[in-house]
Amino acid sequence: MTVLGVDIGTSSSKGVLVDEDGAVLATATRPHTVDRPRPGHVEMDARVWWDEFVSLARELVSDSTSVTAVGVSGMGPCVALADEAGEPLRPAILYGVDTRATAQIARLEAELGRDAVLRRCGSLLSTQAVGPKVAWLADHEPDVVARARRLYMPSSYLVHRLTGVYVLDHHSASQAVPLYDSAAQDWYAPWARRVAPDIELPPLRWPGDIAGQLTAEAAAATGLPLGTPVVTGTIDAWSEALSVGAQRVGDLMLMYGSTMFLINTVAERLLVPQLWSTVGALPGTRSLAGGMATSGMITDWLRQLFGAPDHSVLLAEAEASGPGARGLLMLPYFAGERTPVADPDARGIIAGLTVEHTRGDLYRAALEATALGVRHNVEAMRAAGADLRRVVAVGGGTRGGLWTRIVSDAAGLEQEVRAVTLGASYGAAFLAASAVSSPDIDAWNPVRETITPDPRLRASYDELYDLYLRLYPATRDIAHALAGRGRDTSSAPPP
Repeated sequence: MTVLGVDIGTSSSKGVLVDEDGAVLATATRPHTVDRPRPGHVEMDARVWWDEFVSLARELVSDSTSVTAVGVSGMGPCVALADEAGEPLRPAILYGVDTRATAQIARLEAELGRDAVLRRCGSLLSTQAVGPKVAWLADHEPDVVARARRLYMPSSYLVHRLTGVYVLDHHSASQAVPLYDSAAQDWYAPWARRVAPDIELPPLRWPGDIAGQLTAEAAAATGLPLGTPVVTGTIDAWSEALSVGAQRVGDLMLMYGSTMFLINTVAERLLVPQLWSTVGALPGTRSLAGGMATSGMITDWLRQLFGAPDHSVLLAEAEASGPGARGLLMLPYFAGERTPVADPDARGIIAGLTVEHTRGDLYRAALEATALGVRHNVEAMRAAGADLRRVVAVGGGTRGGLWTRIVSDAAGLEQEVRAVTLGASYGAAFLAASAVSSPDIDAWNPVRETITPDPRLRASYDELYDLYLRLYPATRDIAHALAGRGRDTSSAPPP
């Protein structure tokens, strides 16, 4: 048995070919960039997702390879509106990094009721939610909405192109606030008609369910066997959690990527305004989740600013800088912030700068900022009643060791790192294998190492965390004013 897993991420699409024992036979990546037409607007053409899937499949699968199932996942929740044939009508609006719909969030919250939305949907309206993005399009691009009949996310769009089936998984739907009833686990027709009256919402299945079989057209494009089963798939972070076995009650997954994501599997719905309560990736599971708007995005931004060819040199310099980055403190809100701050107009702050600071200090401060943001989210989860028994790290940021060590030290967390840290594409492959056999993820992907906090650094990081918590409210009004000026400047005509 050989399965193919493909994930559409923020900075790249990744594919992996896996055998029946979980061994990685081959991997491939297609880097890409998102479009930022205006401040707060983050988009991507859905057709790129398909083109990259085809390219990955062609590279990974040869004529002699017998692929028995295909799994998919992708960033989300996204809003890709299409006509009745599934043809995209405009670039997809991406998840919480796109912060354009603040006015629509306020309007819908006033119309539907803040507490009512939380009770029914499990999460408040935010930049992460689907409904306000659709409402923004209705306000600003009514011609597009008038022609729209379907709503896709990256995983469901790939399923459509591969099988012709229009379907979405329950977890992704549970992030489509306020269209989905998290308690009833179904679309909520009254609010769906109100927000997206002309869009036919897709039938719902679970991420590991077989959505359909590969069509002749898709087989010709990809080189995959005609009739190959394709699973429904899900949002990348939940696929990442599956890839490292973090789906038992008490498990917390930390995803180290372009953004930082946290998923705690809980025994029952926990309704917390500062976090997201969602349906899990597996039937019968529930999640309490948090997400930072940036993490690896900041370190990559610094790498580009400094003209470094890769991250290894900067990591070495950050290691030499030492805990506390020689007196620097950063707020990692470079694209607003999602949880637990929920402030799309928050902005990145670097405090304590002197002319003696180096690029290694700045890089270290960025790593520590994400670690302190993790601690902020973890403390919000614990305050909400979450039971965090085990932490599992995954994603590209786990390579090299420094970032994970900083998170353990600053947040006081012991973390497991599994043998395979590819993340969502490997999770998609596991879902595909689960649809046609009964793999054991702990056998597929055993623990490679455990990272424990250094008790000698606890007092220093406790002090830094206190400063971190105080820095945001102390600078919030200034950050909001600057965010407004940035929007005004971007909309002004050129001189």
